[in-house]
Amino acid sequence: MSSTPSTEQVRKALATVQDPEIHRPITDLGMVKSVDIADDGAVRVGIYLTVAGCPMKGRIEKDVTEAVTKVAGVTSVSVELDVMSDEQRKELQTQLRGGQAEKEIPFAKPNSLTKVFAVASGKGGVGKSSVTVNLAAAMAAQGHKVGVVDADIYGHSVPRMLGAADYPTKVEDMILPPTAHDIKVISVGMFTQGNQPVVWRGPMLHRALQQFLSDVYWGDLDVLLMDLPPGTGDIAISVAQLLPNAELLVVTTPQMAAAEVAERAGAITAQTHQRIAGVIENMSYFVPPGGGEPLRLFGEGGGQTVADALSRTLGTTIPLLGQIPLDTRVREGGDEGNPLVLSDPDAEASKIMTSIAESLAGKPRGLAGMQLGISPAGR
Repeated sequence: MSSTPSTEQVRKALATVQDPEIHRPITDLGMVKSVDIADDGAVRVGIYLTVAGCPMKGRIEKDVTEAVTKVAGVTSVSVELDVMSDEQRKELQTQLRGGQAEKEIPFAKPNSLTKVFAVASGKGGVGKSSVTVNLAAAMAAQGHKVGVVDADIYGHSVPRMLGAADYPTKVEDMILPPTAHDIKVISVGMFTQGNQPVVWRGPMLHRALQQFLSDVYWGDLDVLLMDLPPGTGDIAISVAQLLPNAELLVVTTPQMAAAEVAERAGAITAQTHQRIAGVIENMSYFVPPGGGEPLRLFGEGGGQTVADALSRTLGTTIPLLGQIPLDTRVREGGDEGNPLVLSDPDAEASKIMTSIAESLAGKPRGLAGMQLGISPAGR
């Protein structure tokens, strides 16, 4: 006959349960209210939710039940849900901000280890958002902690393309972003009713982007991708002001008309003093289903033309990172919320986007470069 489990054993099991939005153990976040163990092995766990009506309460209840059930001697598990007080939420908010009560943009701090890439294009219709979500998915699959800001305020489409159906949760004035394919996502589309248009002018656009960067709890990201609107308008300028360390990825198609405007989108860095990570040529060619010679439906050479022109303008070498073939499954994956790099990693387009993602993000950093805050013991 098994012995009655101890409180320590149950709490150790609870430490393996992570909050689905914050991605940290519920024991670290002060979410465990109580643990009661009866003589017959029945365990009753009290859990604090961050907010009333938490969209993830079912997931938390399930994960807690599964974790505690695995403890030797447990005969049954019941989970009682409660809601944090205002004071508890403020403590949690301060804790998540690293002891800082005030808002700040963590990626703009000098010691930030997060790589920030702003994905830009000169005009719409070149597949910029498709490239963004597939790069994000590829990076996450490679083991990186990835976030995506849908900064295309008027043409937001990232939540659908990543299959992010959940809404953000608000804890005091902090926003917890939903996760899809292990990618944290935020978009203005999550704050509008139905498919309503966003009718904002410059100052409101700047403030929205600022909130996405400072009010959202991103955690310790390896990479943050920002899907910018086409052109060189307010958002592109705001990104340069708020995140001067962000690097630009310029997406174009092979045709010269797209290449000319893409060159202008990249040349903005001559004034903002940002770095261009490279140029990506999308829809480069199409391979017929039966095989045969690739069809250059949109011409050829646009990507290299943009890279060469920007290299001359900026006085530094801007690489052409890759040429992505036209594949209808990229569009289908976007409609279904399942990026092609995940649904068919062996597709030619997937291989190229995965290779670009790897060259941009590098290897998962783990603890490399992080200060652990330890010092030699005094003698």
